[in-house]
Amino acid sequence: MKRRPFLLGALGATLPLAARAQADWPARPLRMVVPFAPGGATDVTARLVAQKLSEALKQQVVVENRPGGGSIVGTDFVAKAAPDGYTLVMAANSCVAPGPLMRASMPYDPLRDLTHIALVGTFPNGFVVRADHPAKSLAEFIAMARAKPGVFNYSSAGVGSSGFLSGELLKQKAGIDIVHIPYKGTGPATADLLGGQLDAMFDGLVTATPHIRSGRMRLMAVTGETRARTFPEVPTTAEIVPGVVGAAWFGVSAPARLPGAIAERLEAEVRRLLALPDVQARLADIGMTVVAGGQREYAAHIQAENARYGPVIAAARVKID
Repeated sequence: MKRRPFLLGALGATLPLAARAQADWPARPLRMVVPFAPGGATDVTARLVAQKLSEALKQQVVVENRPGGGSIVGTDFVAKAAPDGYTLVMAANSCVAPGPLMRASMPYDPLRDLTHIALVGTFPNGFVVRADHPAKSLAEFIAMARAKPGVFNYSSAGVGSSGFLSGELLKQKAGIDIVHIPYKGTGPATADLLGGQLDAMFDGLVTATPHIRSGRMRLMAVTGETRARTFPEVPTTAEIVPGVVGAAWFGVSAPARLPGAIAERLEAEVRRLLALPDVQARLADIGMTVVAGGQREYAAHIQAENARYGPVIAAARVKID
């Protein structure tokens, strides 16, 4: 009988402490995990968001790169972190949707083990060839591939990347047989494309643009819903082959069971900073289409990505150990 009042008293003391912790948040610096190596589009985006978020929250948001496992290592670290609002991840398609559909096993559930706070934006892939390739357009490349099945190839940053999925979608929708040659990153793939060892590549416009501008690569199409602002003269893949639409995406996520008040504050702040003219200009410069979607839009986007690419992955019989 004496134990019950003690337990009730302890519970009553704990609840105000939890509420106070939420009310005082953030009381110390936050970290934003980037599940990729420094220097890529994810890293650039995360550092810009972290800088503006630091100003808004009056606490430093430190970017921490944790690459490995195709973005799985860093994301898993966040999924297993305390849900207190101090650990975030700049998530991407490879670690949330549709990437996990291609894996035989996952150390976390991308829906159950993460709180998806705000969808930042999307990056289209570009279908590029070296400047001296005989095909002058995507339509010509497709015609050549149909005439010689299995002869031509394309590369990507690896099996499971958004470039790989764009290629598989093109193959299925256009009815062509081109060989996928996976690389461990766009750097070595770019070197081989420029060296003449490859026919084509699906690459993010962020990394391909300097080579396109220099005249060493020819951009034939972009995979976004609309033409790229930086290359308005270049058609979308869907203009050539209906249904070939897709892009890499980034969003701010956190561990599951994040308190609702903190999630809502983060959502509001991220959406607000993404509306700032200087942020929009910087992200547009690197090829991003800013979405600034909240939790509902983010959840809908994840569902749409899985629905779009689930059949593509199944038809390609992709399974990463």
